[in-house]
Amino acid sequence: MTTPKEDVTQLAARADAATARLTEVRASIARSIFGLEDVVEQALCVLLSGGHGLLVGAPGLAKTRLVHTLAIVTGLDDKRVQFTPDLMPADILGSEVLEEDAGGKRSFRFIPGPVFTRLLMADEINRASPRTQAALLQAMQEGFVTVAGVRHDLPKPFHVLATQNPIEQEGTYPLPEAQLDRFAMQIDVPYPGREAERAILIATTGTAEDSALPVLNAQELTELQALVRAMPVGEQTLSAILDLLARARPDGSADAEVADAVAWGPGPRAGQALMLAVRARALVQGRLAPSTEDVAALAGPVLKHRMALTFAARADGLNVDRLIARLAAEAA
Repeated sequence: MTTPKEDVTQLAARADAATARLTEVRASIARSIFGLEDVVEQALCVLLSGGHGLLVGAPGLAKTRLVHTLAIVTGLDDKRVQFTPDLMPADILGSEVLEEDAGGKRSFRFIPGPVFTRLLMADEINRASPRTQAALLQAMQEGFVTVAGVRHDLPKPFHVLATQNPIEQEGTYPLPEAQLDRFAMQIDVPYPGREAERAILIATTGTAEDSALPVLNAQELTELQALVRAMPVGEQTLSAILDLLARARPDGSADAEVADAVAWGPGPRAGQALMLAVRARALVQGRLAPSTEDVAALAGPVLKHRMALTFAARADGLNVDRLIARLAAEAA
């Protein structure tokens, strides 16, 4: 189907304006976050695609700082929940309390929990019990929670950015596959390079410290998310996504290594997340439409938590990141 010329022109103008705003966003983030350009870009892709993100990295790599900085720059109110084994669902969702008015009449009143925010940081999400993890699942997928049989809608936009420590596994509860699939992307946060760490030490140990400045607001972010969904995707890029998904699934994959080493592969939700993420990356980089290079760049963050290797493959030293990189290169 051919898009009318007037629509293409209007869409291009909107994209140009959005790119300018996103350039301001990245400049503001750079005042507080040093040397994590790829991580910042991927986090912005998560927000622009309207999804949730899982930040994985060792302690002290600015994961919490990044989430709070994103909240400031995008104008989203944010809350943080430190997940622990004794955290209960009501501690996240909220609860009903029994109140008595001046006339002696009793009634229940709902007190919202920290999930009623636009940007929720779920810190060390895998430390909470499965029951508490499941309490967050409906909110992430449906945009509302149910307490005592009553539906309570969450504000829009609503995003969860969760953190996970890949080093320490004692006292943790691995996230079930159904919940991992709700995260649009898994963003690995690396150690900083020498120059970035030098900038961190200078900027954060003095008498004053730069902080990010507000750039967007919730309404603007919602409009950017709508623009991402309106961006065209070429047939070549779409074919690359479909080829990648087909290659990554052990049932029917033409790749012998995948058929032998992969226990389960990505479902259609992975394709949906990748379609939105490549559009968002193109917009962040000032392009109207995504390319196969965007597919290759984001294949890892979108697929790595949606695939599992067999025990034998892990014992042989196969790495899922390298496998996805190879499959993405072949598909693109």
